Amino acid sequence: MAKGRNGGSRRKDGVWDPLKSSSTDRQRAEAVPKTPQTMSPAYRLAYVDEDFLCREELRPIRLQLELLKTEMMLTERGIRSTVVMFGGARIPAPGQSAWAARNDIQRANLEAASVYYDEARKFARLCSKYSATLGFQEYVIVTGGGPGVMEAGNRGAADEGAPSIGLNIVLPHEQAPNAYVTPELSFNFHYFAIRKMHFMVRAKAIAVFPGGFGTLDEFFECLTLIQTGRMERLPLILFGEAFWRRIVNFDALAEFGTIAPDDVKLISFVDTAEAAWKIIQDFYEHRE
Repeated sequence: MAKGRNGGSRRKDGVWDPLKSSSTDRQRAEAVPKTPQTMSPAYRLAYVDEDFLCREELRPIRLQLELLKTEMMLTERGIRSTVVMFGGARIPAPGQSAWAARNDIQRANLEAASVYYDEARKFARLCSKYSATLGFQEYVIVTGGGPGVMEAGNRGAADEGAPSIGLNIVLPHEQAPNAYVTPELSFNFHYFAIRKMHFMVRAKAIAVFPGGFGTLDEFFECLTLIQTGRMERLPLILFGEAFWRRIVNFDALAEFGTIAPDDVKLISFVDTAEAAWKIIQDFYEHRE
């Protein structure tokens, strides 16, 4: 902030603010003499007291903070729309071993699935190449920030010199962001629900690759929002038709009557990055 003669300051948005900033008072509070009173937890400024912020009663505030932090930083970066990529963390890059395999069958399956790593990387390249023509403000790749298909997505963006977003989450087994996420766009979450909101709030397309419970959860969340009209219809693309037809019998749901026959049409199946990108292009051809 620009400082004024009388101690005021000008915010980033250019508005003059005569009040002392919270960061200034934080520094002043840290500089006071150390006494039994100032060292007491009660004396800490509430907004820098981590123990206080982590209290159970403060959950609504933490939810709001997780929503606001990412939203504000993406807005400041000028990112207006994204292409979301979901997929398994356990799928290795071609030529790498399947670190998560517990037996030979799993190892063979996961290593054969490395074809999806390649397609995810190609797909992210295609999206990012187009994003470059729009100043990297539209069609920006966003993944869960982890390994496997997520890494492939961020890596494909990096191949084109494009920024990409990683929405990590704290898990029991430490999962650091993959090396291809743009550091300034690497976020970490405690709440799954807020993380999901950030996946969807700027989405222009959602590409889902083979994966496990997490991928299925993310896919069905998006599908339900679209089916119920809580989210605008957009390209919802499943990579690997053979995999998905085996995992979920969509036609059986329609035949039984628990979904409408047209609900199946909310999904597109592809096996290649080029086919997926064409679906997105065709969908938005007359809408932009």
